Amino acid sequence: MKTLWLTAVGIWFAGVLLAQEITGTWQGALQPPQGKALRAVIKVTLDNDKLKATFYPNIDQGGQSIPASSFTKDGSNIKMIIGAVNGTYEGKLSADGNSITGNWSQGGPSLPLNLTKATPETAWAIPDPPPPPVRMAANADPAFEVATIKPSDPNRPGKLFTIRGQEVLTVNTTVSDLLTMAYDLHPKQIVGGPSWLESDKYDVTGKPDAPGAPNNAQLKIMIQKLLADRLQLTFHREKRDLNVYALTVGKTGIKLSKSQLDPNGPGGRFFGPPPVTLRVTNATMAEVASVLQSAVLDRPVVDQTGLAEKYDFLLKFTPEPGQMMGLGGAPPQQPDNADAPPDLFTAIQQQLGLKLESTKAPADVIVIDHIERPSEN
Repeated sequence: MKTLWLTAVGIWFAGVLLAQEITGTWQGALQPPQGKALRAVIKVTLDNDKLKATFYPNIDQGGQSIPASSFTKDGSNIKMIIGAVNGTYEGKLSADGNSITGNWSQGGPSLPLNLTKATPETAWAIPDPPPPPVRMAANADPAFEVATIKPSDPNRPGKLFTIRGQEVLTVNTTVSDLLTMAYDLHPKQIVGGPSWLESDKYDVTGKPDAPGAPNNAQLKIMIQKLLADRLQLTFHREKRDLNVYALTVGKTGIKLSKSQLDPNGPGGRFFGPPPVTLRVTNATMAEVASVLQSAVLDRPVVDQTGLAEKYDFLLKFTPEPGQMMGLGGAPPQQPDNADAPPDLFTAIQQQLGLKLESTKAPADVIVIDHIERPSEN
């Protein structure tokens, strides 16, 4: 029995030594398809016999760091997953333990990233990270202190809702877009109103009347007040039976990484070029349902997952005709492309462990009583 115990201790101790072999600071240059190389650093530590890593993707542009969702060593094979940006690094440790030959991928073609183990003398200096943005007080009830609404450039593609510092910015947004964003609606949940709600596009730029950057809920409040003040919007609510999609957890369970970002910080939901990608950071399933109904699908999406956490993921899918109308329509499909990702419903099930099901359910609608074109700035 004593021999078995000593053997187990020996195996455990050997495993710890092998894990310690990879700990330390690793550095190398990532060469994107265009532009100059980006100096990157990975710091690996051992915490309670578990490897952890922090990734510094571009130290020449500041000391921003991203915690790895996982870091594993299997023999000489190294794998690091960064769920926050859907990035993966895979490499092979050299026999002397001083270099790693590998590749970084982030939703597209992989790029070489070869690393060397740094000593205190050779380690690159990592600058201090930028100070975190000052958040608006959680109990603030903001409005726009100043807001500019102007017709969009008809030649500018795309659509954008974003917050830059304290500035709120929208590009190529219709009034219908503003309504769906402000009240978490699908366009089919807006009843009445003139045709220009969905045709005329505007750029909105404004600053809140409270200090700090607003969160998503506060941004919606600001847009609601803007619509009432500058467009003289009035409406009433009703319940109507609508065709909807229910977002649920699949039979196999979720395949999602909980976000490592500040849960009180802003989330991101961005669409990339074909093959279409939806990059989600620090977002709830309710927020995912909101972006699917506003940008991709032809009916409201109801979150029935019961998931309250915030997640990071990258979803790759091939939109079907009639989808993506919230972003100008689905891109043309490439004929006979065997590498094309699956349709949205299959992709959600395979990649996220979730399910979209068509059903009918009572849903809130707003009925427009009065609205005017935006007033002059």
